Amino acid sequence: MLRIRRFEERCAELYSAERVRGFVHLYIGQEAVATGVIANLEPDDALVTTYRDHGHALVRGIAMDAIMAEMFGRIEGVCRGRGGSMHLFDAATRLYGGNAIVGGGIPLAVGLALADSMLGRERVTACFFGEGAMAEGEFHEAANLAALWHLPVLFVCENNRYAMGTALDRSESETNLAVKAASYEIPAWSCDGMDVEAMWQTADRAVAHIRSGGGPVFLEARTYRFRAHSMYDPDRYRDRAEIEQWKQRDPLALSEERLRDTGLADDEALQGIDAGVMAEVDRSVAFAEAGHDEPIADLLRFVLSDGAAGPSERAS
Repeated sequence: MLRIRRFEERCAELYSAERVRGFVHLYIGQEAVATGVIANLEPDDALVTTYRDHGHALVRGIAMDAIMAEMFGRIEGVCRGRGGSMHLFDAATRLYGGNAIVGGGIPLAVGLALADSMLGRERVTACFFGEGAMAEGEFHEAANLAALWHLPVLFVCENNRYAMGTALDRSESETNLAVKAASYEIPAWSCDGMDVEAMWQTADRAVAHIRSGGGPVFLEARTYRFRAHSMYDPDRYRDRAEIEQWKQRDPLALSEERLRDTGLADDEALQGIDAGVMAEVDRSVAFAEAGHDEPIADLLRFVLSDGAAGPSERAS
């Protein structure tokens, strides 16, 4: 969780300094969700997420250097600089996006789970999305098919209460999202998205259910983003006092307090962890800054399926 927090804080600084361009959506405040859930996945399991994807990629095991280089648009990035902040993708770790369309990753996750089911592979596909996606038709179609076909998919709704900028109770008549998901005959549970242990325990139960052949599960992680929707967002739709109130349940602070209370770590140990993480972030920025831009001659690569062919060959 600390790696995510420090990485995101540095991204905010770099964006403000115009060293990172494009859209950037920070995960600060929601770190416990990705950390608690993804820890229950195996290397062969698949992961699908949204444009708020840096934290998921870090927890999944993608090198921070490669993610930061992607933020800079360098060819050393995880997608050769072509995806940027919103489109992290890595076949080696089975991270299938980073999807910029709201709800766009949900049917992809169901397709991956369907393939595993048809081929007899004992895998789980975890799909992360925000509560705003539950107003999209893709969620309802995908949840229905997952239930009908008894697919091994874990739906994880990161309910941060505001989607892009509209409060949940102004966009949804039923604000208990687990109740809504349960209408598709899917086991659906709500959990504390600010507590990494609660997230881990609930996800452990969900993944065990899916691996035993029980079919899909829906988790509503009740969380909160401390920053605006994106770096472009003026964040005028919620009270400052509400943000400060939620910061009292900062998942990092809660975890640090628990570590101290149980004697697993003291202040010196925690400071050492933080120093190590900050050094890793510094190295990732140096790696990205030393990276290379895409050569102009390669700009047409990957546009069509035959990326090696030149323009004249494709025209013919």
